[in-house]
Amino acid sequence: MDGQWDLTPRPASASSVVLTQLMEVTDANVLGNVHGGVLMRLADTAAALAAMKHTGGVCVTVSVDEMLFREPVHVGDLVTLRAIVNQVGTTSLECGVRIVAERLRTGELVHASTAYFVYVAIDDQGRPRPVPPLVAESAEERRRQKEATLRREARMAHKKEIERHREAERSTGSSAG
Repeated sequence: MDGQWDLTPRPASASSVVLTQLMEVTDANVLGNVHGGVLMRLADTAAALAAMKHTGGVCVTVSVDEMLFREPVHVGDLVTLRAIVNQVGTTSLECGVRIVAERLRTGELVHASTAYFVYVAIDDQGRPRPVPPLVAESAEERRRQKEATLRREARMAHKKEIERHREAERSTGSSAG
């Protein structure tokens, strides 16, 4: 299928994924809360599925732009992860994930975490391949698209600044970092 990818623009809503999982004792850290790494793995899974729905193929994680842990998740909570594509580039895309914990005993819903993952779509040989354009249909989707663009610009500026710093160190003979 290489070179014959369907690049028809797709609405953000078509990439939406919802995963739900009960948090168990094996998910706990030493404090008895759900380990952040467990939530990160689940978020990466949900976001990867959204990316694959949008691209119609395999996508690999390039970076976690941000993962904010707002509230603890406890053993016995029902965790719901909602993932959606926020923005696309030529071969990459950003997916946002919102994690909500439901305290089953009380029914209380808690916004536990928000994360932003960046993926690259790959072909059968593992090379980056084009992704379909994204159509933002609502004000909320346009806001997410703009914020994703801002995160990408910040990521690229950060990368450029590190490269500039390393080049300056090489030219002065310093080797820290």
